[in-house]
Amino acid sequence: MFNIKKTLTIAAGVAGALAFGGAHASADTTDYVVQSGDTLNKISAKYNVSVDKIAAQNNISNVNWIVTGQHLSFATDDTTTTQAASTTSSTDSTASTSTQTASTTTAATSSTTTSSSSSSETAALNALIARESSGNVNATNGQYYGLGQLSAQARSIYGGNTADYNDQLNAIKAYIAARYGTAVNALAHSNSTGWY
Repeated sequence: MFNIKKTLTIAAGVAGALAFGGAHASADTTDYVVQSGDTLNKISAKYNVSVDKIAAQNNISNVNWIVTGQHLSFATDDTTTTQAASTTSSTDSTASTSTQTASTTTAATSSTTTSSSSSSETAALNALIARESSGNVNATNGQYYGLGQLSAQARSIYGGNTADYNDQLNAIKAYIAARYGTAVNALAHSNSTGWY
């Protein structure tokens, strides 16, 4: 007897195994705010992620230098190897099974792309904040103030006039969205010109 639910479940499992090469990997992204006394070594031990991985995902060039209040975003892998499932599928293959397999693979790819894009944005934003103010909400440089070192004119448009971290973070994000579209673009501009 043909059981569509069982067939779709098997197809989804096979697609998942093919997409991950026989291993099931569940990657979660952790957003962490650096606390007083933290080091990348302590954070890496706490989340079981290498220091190099945290540094790479947050554009940190000096692994011995992070600041209190700095936001770090990194993927934590909970990887478990799965044995190749020895499933025998009936010869009742249908177009709906193929469609379900393709949909599952597409969904997995789309999810990975979104996660990677989000991680890149967070890393770029953190790199800009580290470069501009070292995460200090009270940093000043002439007329420039706060996390993103926004000018008085930019602060009048986007906010960020208080010493509240989230207020300044939202102002930076609005400024970047209006001027560059994405934090990745803003960081690229900053890397080439020294300012954003």
